[in-house]
Amino acid sequence: MRARIPALASGPARFDAPGGTQTPQPVAEAVAAALTAPLANRGTATEAERNADRIVVEARAAVGDLLATAPETVVFGRSATQLVYDLSRMLARTWEPGDEVVVTRLDHDSNIRPWVQAAEAVGAKVRWADFDPESGELRPEHIEAELSPRTRLVAVTAASNLIGTRPDLPAVAALVHGVGALLHVDAVHYAAHAAVDVAALGADTLVCSPYKFLGPHLGVLTGRAELLESLRPDKLLPSSDAVPERFELGTLPYELLAGTRAAVDLLAGLAPSVRGSRRERVVASFAALEAHEHRLRTRLEDGLAALPGITVYARAAHRTATLLFTVEGREPADVSRHLAARGVAAPAGSFYAVEAARRLGLGDRGGVRVGPAPYTDETDVDRLLSALAELTA
Repeated sequence: MRARIPALASGPARFDAPGGTQTPQPVAEAVAAALTAPLANRGTATEAERNADRIVVEARAAVGDLLATAPETVVFGRSATQLVYDLSRMLARTWEPGDEVVVTRLDHDSNIRPWVQAAEAVGAKVRWADFDPESGELRPEHIEAELSPRTRLVAVTAASNLIGTRPDLPAVAALVHGVGALLHVDAVHYAAHAAVDVAALGADTLVCSPYKFLGPHLGVLTGRAELLESLRPDKLLPSSDAVPERFELGTLPYELLAGTRAAVDLLAGLAPSVRGSRRERVVASFAALEAHEHRLRTRLEDGLAALPGITVYARAAHRTATLLFTVEGREPADVSRHLAARGVAAPAGSFYAVEAARRLGLGDRGGVRVGPAPYTDETDVDRLLSALAELTA
């Protein structure tokens, strides 16, 4: 994997993957191949039209295998944030004054603000589910406490982009569906670290971002087919009214879709001894990736625990390998600059999870976040720990 990432040749140990992974050569080649082959709007009459159609069909199939969802429910957009804004506005048309929407303080703001603003626009009430700042846990009972017969939607993360917490979504889904509400899941961070199964999670709708898992910069929305069929977005008169095309405004970025398909194929090959369908290989690959990241996380946590003055905020029992920490007496931005000067990319901030950072007592400045990718190895962890030891000595 490391040999397939040209950016790693520049030298730094990269722990900035939670903000977006580096691009593998096969993904870049797929993007270039799409752009340099004959290409036009989708159709069947010319080679260029057929190329565009093939790219879209293959990308939907690949993402369908990645998320265990039907290809015809895969919607592409500029970003997950844009897709959630679009979705929130569509769903809000069905809400009335006095209806309720539940958001959590653990989430990235892209899974908070669109829902808050959509609710405010129609007079619906926003209820806030808290999480335990000591443990980092968002438990089903935290959600349950905010549910009522007027709940129309609950928006919750599958994994915190700040501290890695992975809530028990099937249990949350049972509670949400028990009051007749919809569950929207932000899987942007989760999809980079675990095999997503939309139905198993209990999600009615779900978003993720390919650039978090080796792909290009765009967003993906999926959901229950019957729910998507019931939604009526604003669209141009001559544009397709079919799902998923009715949600995709204008011409799709074919080259980015080609790169997304290549990224999924690359992920499906992380356990090369496994044979079977692409979905089966995706599941096996993510099992191998989770085991690899667990080893790295254990090595990193043990190393951080041995250093004075470091507080780690990723404490949930079930979480990704992404960690957030602070160094006593040091501003997070200063720690990040110290690490960068020593060849370690580890950014600082709240990373748009501003509600979570504030709840942890860190304010908007947040902390230093470090997270692995499939190309991270033990030497990267040791470089990070060595640079921090120098700072804390």
